[in-house]
Amino acid sequence: MALADQLHADTILLSPEVDDKWALLEQMVDAVAKAGLLDANRVSEAKAALIARERSVSTGMEDGVAVPHAALENLDKMVAALALFPAGIEFDSMDAKPARVVVMLLVPRHEKLAHVRTLTEIARRLRDAVFRERLLQAATGAAAVALWAE
Repeated sequence: MALADQLHADTILLSPEVDDKWALLEQMVDAVAKAGLLDANRVSEAKAALIARERSVSTGMEDGVAVPHAALENLDKMVAALALFPAGIEFDSMDAKPARVVVMLLVPRHEKLAHVRTLTEIARRLRDAVFRERLLQAATGAAAVALWAE
């Protein structure tokens, strides 16, 4: 399952005003719920799962990338959101640098293979510094989705 198929313009946050990664995770879950991709009665569960996962081990990678993710029982399909921070946000990353591209995934617990494939795709795409910079320059959510789909 390609990430481009899971991204929607309404779930792309461009330089969101948040104080920390915890507030960002909440805002990203709220965005997918508002877009109708996550049932409103699952919002608290999704936030709690992401926060628990992030507290156990940071999902901040290297090169300004973070991929917070959590598996949920009885989720129909994968849900994704993207936050772009040209200035960066502290994410306890492996290289101690701020995250500039944050991809959030909520995945059905029973779809482990799709989860791993999507994480691999994200890592492959975001390893490319030119692609990351182009993504950070997206002026709209639709432009970011189109870029990811290229």
